[in-house]
Formats: sequence, C-alpha cells, structure tokens
Amino acid sequence: MKILVTGREGQLARGLVEAAGAGLEVVAIGRPEIDLTDLRSAGAAIARERPDLVVNTAAYTAVDKAESEPAVAMAVNASGAEHVARACAAGAIPLIHLSTDYVFDGNKKEPYREDDAVGPINAYGRGKLEGELRVERACAQHLILRTAWVHSPWGNNFVKTMLRLAAERPQIGVVDDQWGSPTYAPHLADIVLALARKIKADAAGIPWGTYHAVNAGEATRCGLAREVFHCAREQGLPAADVAPIGVADYPTPARRPANSMLDCTALRRSFGLELPDWRVGVRDCIARLAAARPGAA
Repeated sequence: MKILVTGREGQLARGLVEAAGAGLEVVAIGRPEIDLTDLRSAGAAIARERPDLVVNTAAYTAVDKAESEPAVAMAVNASGAEHVARACAAGAIPLIHLSTDYVFDGNKKEPYREDDAVGPINAYGRGKLEGELRVERACAQHLILRTAWVHSPWGNNFVKTMLRLAAERPQIGVVDDQWGSPTYAPHLADIVLALARKIKADAAGIPWGTYHAVNAGEATRCGLAREVFHCAREQGLPAADVAPIGVADYPTPARRPANSMLDCTALRRSFGLELPDWRVGVRDCIARLAAARPGAA
C-alpha cells in the first residue's frame, strides 16, 4: 500500500515515515514538489505519485502569526485542504485529513465530542474549520482526524520549548487555566497507519467522517510542563520548577480555548483504536531526546 503524505517536515509526517512497516510505503512530500495553494500543483503531485491513500498533514500552524496574516493561513488550511480533497476525489483516492481542537470555543467543561457545536476563536481555528468543511464537500471518502497539543522529538513544540527554557532559568511560569489533550506524534502516526490498513482491507465498510484522535487523559499546560520536567530529571536533562500562572498573565496575539479536551469514544467504537495515556508519550519523547543529546551513550 502506497501512502502519500503532504507536509514532509511536520511532526506527524515524520512520525508516519518512521513508523512505516511491512506492506506500507510512505512517501512524504512538500515544497517544491507540491504547493497546496495551487489546485493544479496538488492535482499533478497526487496523479504523479498514484497513491492508494493520501494523508494531508500539511498546514499553517503558526497560531499567533495567523492573527496578523489570516489570508495566508486560510489559503493553506482551507483552500489547500480543498485542493487535496478535490484531487483525491478525481482519482477515487481515500483521504485522511488532519485538523485541530481549535475548531472549538473552549466554553464546554467536558471533553468535546465530534458532534459538539464548533466555534473557533482565532484565525488558525477558523481556517482549519473551513478546511474541514471543504474536505467534507469535495471528497466522499474522507476521514478528518482532530488532534491536539502535538509534540515529538522533531520540530518545534511545547515539550522541546520547556526543555530549552529550563536550560536558561530555574523557574518557568506556565499557564494553568487551559486544559487540553497532549498528543505524541508517533502514537498518532500509529493510529493513522492502522486506519490506512483498515481502508485498504475494506474501503466500502469504512464509516467515513470526523473523529477525534488524541492521547488519553487531560492536562493543563502547567501540568504538562511538570510531567516534562519530572521525566527530564530522570533522564539527566535540564529541568525547572514550574509556577502556575493564568492566561491573563501570559497574553498572546491569538486567544486559545480554555478547554479543548477531546473525547475519542467514536474512534474506539468505530475502529477499535485508541491512543495510550499522554504521560506515556511524554516519557518516550523525553527518553528519545535524551538519547539524541551530544555525548549520550
């Protein structure tokens, strides 16, 4: 089975390439091979690769920067998603499209389900929601996976930022009134590839639609940081004390939902799939970063 992944340098894309096993060929592409904002480019790339499945991980993910350039974010996250979906539909190719917890406004107290009302409160979330809607309209054979707070040993993410800051200062103030679902990219990659195998085995029996896919459990940013440093101390990496602060103490250009926890019951019921507890992902991420540091045995 050949899987084409858009967004070569992203955390999930790298996780998918790493996790590809027997019977799965994962090809990740990005610029200049494909320009998602150009329908012809997207169509040509997919036609050239002739995949059995496309996984669209490419996105504009600079949440704060999107507030000052919403048109650019919309072009990638909405128009780009539509272009990939239309190209997939033209070739009768199933599509797995990645979306975000930021399609919700954060006012709910419990984890969000797929059928809860959406209402993004920042430009990034609005672009991703529009992308979902366009994918739904353009490609019947689609799975939209909403995920959240992604981290990994690769690229830029919250876990690596905490470790960098810990090397510079003994105490870090971290927001303690935003709740979410920390998600480890390699765990998410395993879910995507499991879905790919199910699609290959029986595409006609797939309950297409939107699903939530995050690691089990919830945390605040502060709680996540504390777990990062707990694991870091065990691995001999820089660690700091964490001081809980409020959102009001750390203003950012883009508002974040106070609660963006996601309920993954539908994924488990429909496909028998679920991700481990989020702490398992943090522990593995820290261990891999420790093993990769200069001088590590």
